[in-house]
Amino acid sequence: MDLVSPQSNPNNFPSPILGLNLVANSTETPISTTASTTRSRYENQKRRDWNTFCQYLRNHRPPLSVSKCSGAHVLKFLRYLDQFGKIKVHNQTCPFFGLPNPPAPCSCPLRQAWGSLDALIGRLRDAYEEHGGKPEGSPFGARAARIFLREVRDFQAKARGVSYEKKRKRPMQKVEPPPPLTADAPAAS
Repeated sequence: MDLVSPQSNPNNFPSPILGLNLVANSTETPISTTASTTRSRYENQKRRDWNTFCQYLRNHRPPLSVSKCSGAHVLKFLRYLDQFGKIKVHNQTCPFFGLPNPPAPCSCPLRQAWGSLDALIGRLRDAYEEHGGKPEGSPFGARAARIFLREVRDFQAKARGVSYEKKRKRPMQKVEPPPPLTADAPAAS
């Protein structure tokens, strides 16, 4: 695998995301040079997330390379991120478990929201592929990561009293036009 190893960057500078220099990779003249060098918000977030994950692997004992990373390491990373969460998730022993709007504060921990974790995994999966990883070998697409995300979603839904079940779409009601007026029928006055 031709992955960028986290150990290959001794100065702690962000590793470049390959393929973003549109001027160098294209034979066409760009319309604006600033448009070709600015990254979208998604690309910036993806780069920050990738650098954070690589930093986590460097600090892991023993340090790991991305190519040696597995789904279990991804789960440890997601659990590590819980300490920086901003959403209150009630424990099952909490009296406010299952209430969408608790009436008083409690000592339950703050955690990462399921939607944030799901988006993070998507960005890391994209970054993994950009750095030379094969999609079928991605630790971010591992079965364990999918099961973990599903369990987090279900638990947070129960703890906060929020339903994540898909809502059925109601069939569109047909609006029938009124019958046309004929010459035989008298007009209502």
